[in-house]
Amino acid sequence: MFGKRLVVDMIDRSSENPADRRRFLRAAGAAGMGAVGAGIVGSSVLSAGSAQAAAAPSDGAVLNFALNLEYLEAEFYSFAVHGHGLADKLTSGKQTRGGVVGGKKVPFATKRIHQYATEIAADELAHVKFLRSALGSAAVSRPKIDIKNSFTAAARAAGLIGAKDAFDPFANENNFLLGAFLFEDVGVTAYKGAAPLISNKTYLEAAAGILAVEAYHAATIRTALYEKEMYQAAGAISMARDALDGGKDGDQGIRWKGMANIVPAAPSGIVYSRSPGKVLNVVYLNTKSVKKGGFFPNGVHGDVNTSA
Repeated sequence: MFGKRLVVDMIDRSSENPADRRRFLRAAGAAGMGAVGAGIVGSSVLSAGSAQAAAAPSDGAVLNFALNLEYLEAEFYSFAVHGHGLADKLTSGKQTRGGVVGGKKVPFATKRIHQYATEIAADELAHVKFLRSALGSAAVSRPKIDIKNSFTAAARAAGLIGAKDAFDPFANENNFLLGAFLFEDVGVTAYKGAAPLISNKTYLEAAAGILAVEAYHAATIRTALYEKEMYQAAGAISMARDALDGGKDGDQGIRWKGMANIVPAAPSGIVYSRSPGKVLNVVYLNTKSVKKGGFFPNGVHGDVNTSA
């Protein structure tokens, strides 16, 4: 059985306010934690450990950061496959809900790529539902998302198009794959970078599971691009991401020394990490410390919202 101190820490780190800590405790009781005692819900216990929580983002804040990214991916894939975005009931929450700029159904030419996109869209929708359920009333709403102008800005930065040209990731399946490539590798490094910030082992296990799914997605997109011999375009996007996050040359294209490079791992075989701030550098399309831009014109919602 869990010790009382451990449960207090888990509750304090699991949500962003006392009401949601109480909700988490009630839910956890069904899993066997109820034996710790109903008195743990008291205000004196709820305030315990608040100093520790202030030193680092709470688990709730980290999960809300992930939810912002899942909103972005889910909207992108939903439009690409179904021609519409997420249902309103899946986008409400704390802070003002934003709309989505851009998006339409992709005229897929290859059956298998259409199937890949359909499966990924279903996974991203499931991720949004899971994180919203885990966070309960602490879940943030969908921020304003731009999947039109932001892709053009990213494509220009990568040198894929001219300064006056536009890039539409929904125009054809090749553009769709490049758009998906921009997201997927970032998602993998984001979940790996966020893992050390999560103290609740249940949430950590769930985040690891989502990371694994995102890695499958990334490998699928990288493979599809390699099969189409779109090495240069993918390499340009990889270099642009590296330039945005300001880190070492960790990002990798889909080909290396004339061979396929499906897994962008270090010599150790381990995928590198991006801190939340570095992830926001990429999605804000900005090398500086800012709170909005790019795919999130008004910024992401929640406490983790500033690029590095």
